[in-house]
Amino acid sequence: MVDFGVALGMIAPYYNLAMVVVVVALFIALFRTEPKARVFLFPWKLLFFAVIVYIVEEVLTILRAIGIIDIPIHINALFELVVIAVFIYTLLLQQEYIRKRFG
Repeated sequence: MVDFGVALGMIAPYYNLAMVVVVVALFIALFRTEPKARVFLFPWKLLFFAVIVYIVEEVLTILRAIGIIDIPIHINALFELVVIAVFIYTLLLQQEYIRKRFG
């Protein structure tokens, strides 16, 4: 019998990828906005890059769990570091934009 936590850890990457499909669809809808809408899209493009990095991380996690590839587990930390760095840079970029535009 498999413990609940172990079972959840085995299936979670699949659910994460299913939810990312919805997020990618929302990003595509956002990027199709009219250029006249005057939306500052550069931070959103960076967030989309972070989502792509997350997708690569989850795919590698699934392939490792299946046994197709054999990469060290610390590679996930590298991917998460990239995602966090992009998030922080995006927040700082948006703060600078708001300060210049409205401040």
